[in-house]
This record gives sequence, C-alpha cells and structure tokens, in this order.
Amino acid sequence: MYYLRYFLLLLALCARFCGACAQQPQNTAYQLYISQFKDLAIEQMQRYRIPASITLAQGLFESRAGQSRLATVGNNHFGIKCHGWKGRSINVDDDAIGECFRAYDNAKQSYEDHSKFLRNNQRYAMLFQLSPTDYRGWAKGLKACGYATNPRYADNIINIIQLYHLDQYDRAKGYDHFMADRYDAKEHSYAPTGFHPITRCNKNYYIVARNGDTFRCLAKETGISRRKLAKYNERGKNDVLRAGDIIYLEKKQKKASKVFKKRPHTVKAGESMYSIAQMYGIRLKSLYKMNHMGPDDSIVAGQQLKVR
Repeated sequence: MYYLRYFLLLLALCARFCGACAQQPQNTAYQLYISQFKDLAIEQMQRYRIPASITLAQGLFESRAGQSRLATVGNNHFGIKCHGWKGRSINVDDDAIGECFRAYDNAKQSYEDHSKFLRNNQRYAMLFQLSPTDYRGWAKGLKACGYATNPRYADNIINIIQLYHLDQYDRAKGYDHFMADRYDAKEHSYAPTGFHPITRCNKNYYIVARNGDTFRCLAKETGISRRKLAKYNERGKNDVLRAGDIIYLEKKQKKASKVFKKRPHTVKAGESMYSIAQMYGIRLKSLYKMNHMGPDDSIVAGQQLKVR
C-alpha cells in the first residue's frame, strides 16, 4: 500500500510538472523576432534546405531575440566566429575574453552567411541527409557536429521550436518577399528596446511610432531611407513623430480597400484629413480628390467622407 501511495504521489507531481511546462509563457521579444524574421528563414530554407525552424530557433537563442551586442552592433544573429573570415569583425567575450566574431552590414547577410556556413562546411554534411522537417535530428546533429559548446544546446533549440511552434514554417510553400528583402540595406540595426511590429493595411506595411522615434532611427531599423519614409507618409524628413503615428513603409494606395466601397468614413472629433488618410492607408491628395475638397477645406465631426 505504501508503494502504491508513493507511486500515485509521483504521478501527481509529474503531471503538475508537465502541466507547468505546457503552460510556460511565451516571451514577447521572441514572438516579435519571429514575426520579423520568419519569412527570411523560409527564404533561406527554400534556397539551402535548412529547416526554417532551426534557423529561427538558432537566431533567437544565439542573439537573445536580436537584443545581444553581437546582433545590435555586429548584426550577427548566429554567434559565428571569425574562423576563415576576411570581412568586418567584432570582439565579444564568449568562451574566452574578447573573441573574434563575424560582423555584417545587415541581418540578411547574417542569415545568408549562416546558411552558407552550414551548407559549405563538410562538418555539417550529414545534416543535409535528414528530412527538412526533422528539426529534432537537426538540433541534435548541430550539437554533435560541434556548432556549440553548450551541453544543452540541442535541448534548448528543440524547446524553443516546440514552445513557439516554429516547425509550422518548415512546411511553408511560400513567404512574404517584402519582409524577407527588407533586410538588404546597409547599416541595418535595431534599438535595444526591440523591433517595431510590422502590420499590413490596404496592401501596404506600416509600423507605429513610439516615444522618441524619428525618421532617422526608423530608417536605420527598417532599412528604408529617411527621405523615402517621409515621402511615403507625406511628411518632411525632419518632422517630429509622436507615439501612435502610423508610418507606412511603401507608397500608399489611391483608394481604401474594397470593403469600404459602400462604407464612408464618419469623421470623429479630433480627426484630420491626414489622420484619416493614414488610418485607411491612402494618399492625402486622393482623399481630397474623392471628396471634391482641397487643403483649405475643413471637416467637422459627423461629416461623411468617401475613402474609396
């Protein structure tokens, strides 16, 4: 009877432990990193046959979701050291003090070099015999082949993939080219406070400004020039941005989405023609034209405006 009680107690403790693991909260910084880089990881998978889940998990783990010094200063998301490297470098304390790590102009260069580092290195040849959906085999193989000295490296990578369901990207048939290609600009880097989430509206991408943001710092983060960002948003490049301002990353459309064809906008107190244009992702000049108005015309609360 004693052993039965002990066994039942052990089962209960295991159930509580497993339940706690299953409910492990997701890290917001990790989620944001995934949304920013999943398309780039899928692009690399389709070119080099490295599971997107592995690339994302390694990037998350090695760069602390893009917030490590290696990532923010050197755009190095995978902790690749200088062995045989002839490009820029950065010194960071790792297994030894002041070790030499590769540095890149932008995140895409880091992702590309990571893919080539694995694909062209005979040490990792065995990994490419695995199925592209076998993330467990890849994680354990990376550790066995000497990618990292951390004895729990494979477990850490697998845990990240499972917690954030990254294996879904291993089955992706396509990816968002804008999100993958936006990392091409030189000197592309990120603020230590984290990325700005990118959202879509009316076939365009936008971010929402935070306190202290400027077109200059947003240009550095997005890889889009300050002049272009200002032009896309019909503003001056030196304009002061306020928290909550919508900043589009491409030229806006002339009309709102089709769903607004028979749904005019009812003006609310405090709104302006510009704020309404930004809300629907349309050009200010087009909004005036649709409503037979000009810049000197004013609007009042309750007034209805065509947006398409």
